[in-house]
Amino acid sequence: MQTSTDKSREQLTKMDHNPISAKAPADKDIVSSIKDKLEAVSSLKSIFRVPEKLLEANENMYIPGTVSIGPLHHGKDGLKYMEDRKWHYMFTLLNRQPNRLEASLHECVNAMSDLEKPARNFYAEELKLRSNQFIEMMLVDGCFIIELLLKYALKGVRRRGDPIFVTPGLLNRVRCDLILLENQIPFLILQRLSQIVLVQVQHDQTLTLSELIFRFFRKMLPEDWEFVNEKFGQEGYHLLDLIRQCYLPNYARVVSTKSVSQGDLECATKLKKDGIKFKRSKAKCLLNVKFANGVVEVPPFTLHHFIEMLFSNMIASEQHQNDSQPVTSYALLMQAMVCTENDAKLFHKLRILIMDNYPEKEVCDLFKRLCRKVEYEEDKFYFAGLIEQILEYKRAPKLWRKILKCNWLKTRST
Repeated sequence: MQTSTDKSREQLTKMDHNPISAKAPADKDIVSSIKDKLEAVSSLKSIFRVPEKLLEANENMYIPGTVSIGPLHHGKDGLKYMEDRKWHYMFTLLNRQPNRLEASLHECVNAMSDLEKPARNFYAEELKLRSNQFIEMMLVDGCFIIELLLKYALKGVRRRGDPIFVTPGLLNRVRCDLILLENQIPFLILQRLSQIVLVQVQHDQTLTLSELIFRFFRKMLPEDWEFVNEKFGQEGYHLLDLIRQCYLPNYARVVSTKSVSQGDLECATKLKKDGIKFKRSKAKCLLNVKFANGVVEVPPFTLHHFIEMLFSNMIASEQHQNDSQPVTSYALLMQAMVCTENDAKLFHKLRILIMDNYPEKEVCDLFKRLCRKVEYEEDKFYFAGLIEQILEYKRAPKLWRKILKCNWLKTRST
């Protein structure tokens, strides 16, 4: 006699063999279509041409003069000198372990093929390169960057007489070209290649891609290494974006209740006459400018020979962003506060501006050049709330200022 349990098992067995109830494999075309859409969304357009107005203002800040990276300047006559060097670097990187060249090359080409679609999605313009050309370019440029980072960090892997390291000034020119907005490849390319090739480097310590980048660009980064290391753990779209992340403020934006811009703010020496004080901040982030109790706290800003190029390209990268523009806003804020030589002298005396052979007049001109032809909307100005606080304090009678100070001190003590 068949029990109810046996009947149930029999029904389940029939269902398992029923082609209608069995799960059919997902349609490959649908899966591929959805995958493409997901990759397009995740790979935000973050590599694009510098706006024409910025190029007209100072083209030398944006166009590579030594080495091309990525498709936007690929094959230009003035940059062909480094092409042989890039191929040589790729050979050295992939051939570091004996008899591994062909196997490494196969693995890298397959990886670049898998990443072709998401990598193309990073570029704002449609690229005319054929698939094979694009894959080859990403492989050569990516391997060149990784091998350059390795040679910089580990002297033992350099070959004697390497032109990049023995030619005066060439390494710095290459480093500057690697931070240009139009000279980028997606960071995911470097990440994937590093997973394949870094395991082949025999050394007494494990060097991650982030550590290599940090060492190579450390002179372009804020001086608080611990803070920068935390930032480097975050994702970046490309090398320039990774550096930019290290400059972004790490506190909540002060919201403005009125329409305020940097044009409403007087320069530092005039604000000082009105009772506003300035102080060197201990904040870890350059853009953490704050105002409290009549004091503007400004983090120290070290001026190097490459600082204009770095900030010009970070600002250019913000021109197409829909959210706030903190680096652009910082340049506009500094232009407003440091517009005369006396302002620069004041900030230099307070160790807010650390000038490496920069005359005071040149500092003022630097901020003016950074802000020339820059387009921004008032709702994207990051320091509107800060300026509103300064203006309200400045307008307040002296007696009311004392009351504000007492209330602020009470808040601090509780």
